[in-house]
Amino acid sequence: MRHFITICAISTALSTPVLAEDEPGPSLMEQGAELFFEGLRKEMEPALDELLGLADQFGPAMQSFMAEMGPALADLAAEIEDWSAYEVPEILPNGDIIIRKKPEPPEVAPQTPPEAPEGEIDI
Repeated sequence: MRHFITICAISTALSTPVLAEDEPGPSLMEQGAELFFEGLRKEMEPALDELLGLADQFGPAMQSFMAEMGPALADLAAEIEDWSAYEVPEILPNGDIIIRKKPEPPEVAPQTPPEAPEGEIDI
């Protein structure tokens, strides 16, 4: 009988679930998001390395361009109020750049309906 009680006690102790820690681990959604972003990072790594290489290659030229043209571009940006009012810039064969203003739509005068009486009406 003692062996039976001992076996029951051990069985009961082993069959109860193990208590979780106070802080639960990441949920399945969090684990999935982590795996997704890790895979995305690994896929994008070659492209980002190539982009950094281009930045190293063109960085000095861009710094020189901004040092020379920056003030002129700032003046131009301050003068232009609405960029949507202009066409796409056009580069001419001689290297000149033309930025044309879009044509303004013609103003249409409101028309009175043909059935409207002319003059004043007394009510």
